[in-house]
Amino acid sequence: MPVNAAEEQLKVLAQKISSAKLPKDLQETVNVRLDQLGRLTASASFLPELDRISRYIEWVINLPWFNRTQDNLDLTHAKSILDKNHFGLSEIKDRILEYMSVMKLKQETGEKEGMMRAPLLCFVGLVGTGKTTIAASIAEALGREFVRIPFGGMESPLDLRGQSRVQPEAEPGKIIKGLRVAKAKNPVILLDEIDRVTEAGRASIMGVLVELLDPEQNYAYVDYYVDYPFDLSEVLFVATANNTHHIATAVLDRLEPIAMPSYSDFEKITVGRDYMFPKILKNSGIPKDALQITEEVWPQIVRPLGFDAGTRTLERTITGMTRKVARLIVEGKGDKYIITPQNVKEFLPR
Repeated sequence: MPVNAAEEQLKVLAQKISSAKLPKDLQETVNVRLDQLGRLTASASFLPELDRISRYIEWVINLPWFNRTQDNLDLTHAKSILDKNHFGLSEIKDRILEYMSVMKLKQETGEKEGMMRAPLLCFVGLVGTGKTTIAASIAEALGREFVRIPFGGMESPLDLRGQSRVQPEAEPGKIIKGLRVAKAKNPVILLDEIDRVTEAGRASIMGVLVELLDPEQNYAYVDYYVDYPFDLSEVLFVATANNTHHIATAVLDRLEPIAMPSYSDFEKITVGRDYMFPKILKNSGIPKDALQITEEVWPQIVRPLGFDAGTRTLERTITGMTRKVARLIVEGKGDKYIITPQNVKEFLPR
């Protein structure tokens, strides 16, 4: 690369650093590295190193070092969000409102230190019982950004911690990636299905989880790629698990497991009819009055293949039915359909 072009690129990077909101010592460290790189413009290693530091700068300037969202700790508002998104689950909703009440009192008394020292919520239950969606509702109720980190099949702590920049194709871990997407340093981060990591990586991944969930440590969390402490003390971590058997004791000590109950047929009918069907119908593009499901049909929709603790099968069934109706409408075979016990088998997915 010509020397003038190289110097111009370095100036652009230096301008990005000077205009970004970064911790002062991190800014100084990056500027030192740029100065060192400037002395290598005639070297064969210049272009690879330029590419490496350019990617690094793009990451650090786009992290929310100082940005945060304002919490909404109004319990009436929170209850309305929880009731809008979830039928029943009254004990779980009460526990969430209690948790928010503690947050509110801590904030009002100015006790920011130790605000999150209470055990963090961990929703435990079978697949489809609403663990992930209740966590998303907590974020919505608080007015915080929501980040989901799936742990199913995770093999290495580097998935969370990131890789050193000396490694080829190195990149940050999932925590830093989530913060960049959230654009706020205080999102709700869902650690989803923490019991489903691989056996080989379980011990080391659990070690990283202890650090993430411990207020004594997470205020200076170091991702190997960023290589600079990031304050996670304002993050609200929420976890889910199918069971607690494969979660390390040290991690469980920092969590409050809350059992997610299985849904009864009556509850599923209510969830399917009042929560799922209107949303699925809207997403399908079918006009609101073009598809109706009579009350007598819902027991057949809820249990087409036998008992299921969660609601995922129910959601797939309703989605499959609306797809069939959508095709019929597009093919010009009718513009209004009423599903009854007499014709339901024509619409149920096989």
